[in-house]
Amino acid sequence: MRKETLDVLIVDDQPGVRYLLDILIREFGHRVHTAENGLVAIEKVRQIHPDVIFMDVRMPLMDGLEALRRIRRIAPDTIVIIMTAYISEQTKEQALKNGALCCMAKPFDIEKVKALIQDLTWNQKQNYFWSESYVI
Repeated sequence: MRKETLDVLIVDDQPGVRYLLDILIREFGHRVHTAENGLVAIEKVRQIHPDVIFMDVRMPLMDGLEALRRIRRIAPDTIVIIMTAYISEQTKEQALKNGALCCMAKPFDIEKVKALIQDLTWNQKQNYFWSESYVI
């Protein structure tokens, strides 16, 4: 079933990343919420029950992988996209093992982010792994 409007939570300690993703996601008519670390993200998940989460890995107080593990207990059906500037096979494996849809390398390609948001709007879950050497 197609869902027209998504509640999207952006979790990143960098305000510029949150701002950029906010603009991109709102272009598609979705509602955007933000959090600056994993602890705040968990509270927001309890409050708003987002459909999609864009989550950074390296953040203060609680990293994105630990937040992902905890969020899975609260919201097992929420789509989580892990973002990181420090992409590695280990990070990718941990993210996917803990239920992330994909890993997205930062800095990310804006057109790829737009394509992913469009796919999510149509509930087309696909296992993407974005890195400098991988082209969709």
